[in-house]
Amino acid sequence: MKKIRGLLRSSGWVGIASLFFQVLATPASAADRNSQPPAGYKLLYEEDFEKSALLEHFVTTDPQAWRITKKDGKSALELAAQSNYQPAVRSPLNIALIADKVFGDFVLEAALLQTSKEYGHRDMCLFFGFQNPTNFYYVHIASAADEHAHNIFVVKNAPRTKIARQTTKGVDWGQDVWHQVRLERNVADGSIKVYFDDMTAPIMVAEDKTFGSGCIGFGSFDDTGMVRNIKVWGRSAEKKKADFFKQAGK
Repeated sequence: MKKIRGLLRSSGWVGIASLFFQVLATPASAADRNSQPPAGYKLLYEEDFEKSALLEHFVTTDPQAWRITKKDGKSALELAAQSNYQPAVRSPLNIALIADKVFGDFVLEAALLQTSKEYGHRDMCLFFGFQNPTNFYYVHIASAADEHAHNIFVVKNAPRTKIARQTTKGVDWGQDVWHQVRLERNVADGSIKVYFDDMTAPIMVAEDKTFGSGCIGFGSFDDTGMVRNIKVWGRSAEKKKADFFKQAGK
C-alpha cells in the first residue's frame, strides 16, 4: 500500500490517490445496503418512493396518517400521525400493506427511521402472512423487550401472542438514524428470522406455521416513523388485491 501511494505521489496523481483511498475507507451506510438473497430467489418487489401517488400502492389502517416525504434528499413513506383505527383485537394501530401482492417464502429488506421520543416500547413493525385484520404475524422492534414488546407476534382472532424463541434485550433506535432491517420467512418449516443492522446475527428467531402466504407491510403499534428502500425477494408472488380497513380514516 505504501509503494502504491509513493508511485501515485511521484507521478502527480496525489489528489486522485487521496480520493481513491477515502472511498475504500468509507463503507456505504448500513441503511442503504442490501444483502444477497438465497439461491433461487428473484427480486419480486422494489420501492424507493420517488414516483408520485405511491400511497395508492398501499392499503392502510388510515390514509390520513401516512404521506410521502423527503429525508436526507431521498423519498420515504412516513407514518406521521396515529391512525384513526380501532382493531377488533389488541394489535398494532398503524399498518401500511403492499396492496397488490401476496408473498409466501420471502426475504424482505428495508431502511427504517423511528421518529418518536425514547421509551421502552418505542417501536416500528413489520407485518407478514397477513390474512385479514385479525389474522397475521408482525415483528415488533422496540427499545426494550418485555411481554408485549420486541418480539415476533401472532394475531389469531385474539390479542397478539409472542412466539419468538430467541430475542435480544432491545435495539438502540437513536435519534434521526436510519437502520437496515431484514426479515426472512420460510413457510414450509415455519422459520422466521429478523435482523437489525447486523445482517450476520438475527435479533429474533421463531418457528410457526399458523399462516402461510399473505400480505407484507410496515408500521408501528402506536408510534411514528419512516420507511424507504424496500426490496422483497422470493421464488414467486401471487397478484392479489388487498382490500382491508375500509372503515378506517373516516
